Amino acid sequence: MRRDCAKNVSVQGMVEAGIVEVKAGRVRLLRREEIGESKTKREEKNDKSSLLTSPDWLITQTLIHALDQKGEMGAAELLAESGARGAIARDLAYRLYRLCDKKGWTQEAMGYNALVISWSEISRLALEMNQRNVQTALF
Repeated sequence: MRRDCAKNVSVQGMVEAGIVEVKAGRVRLLRREEIGESKTKREEKNDKSSLLTSPDWLITQTLIHALDQKGEMGAAELLAESGARGAIARDLAYRLYRLCDKKGWTQEAMGYNALVISWSEISRLALEMNQRNVQTALF
């Protein structure tokens, strides 16, 4: 895991990435539900590459939100778009699950655990989607 990712990160950069909110001089991480809303706003800008340049934490939270709202198929669509970054998101979800479990944050741990448990099916569906897209592109 990269240890240098937190260096030279501005608050404004995190706001633009859709990770935090700043109000009245206070900074807070967005909840998963809010990330889903901000993702919709980013999609309105037609920024297809935003997922590939998003922080790993944001990809992880977005995958969990998609799994919660749209099931394994919805998470698989997102995973298919995220490419190799999906494996990092899975590893991060596992680490965050362990942290939440250790701290007794049961509600938060459930989202991470759901992603880890569903990962094999989500990745299988994403692989099928990618293969279909390749076949379609060939013809």
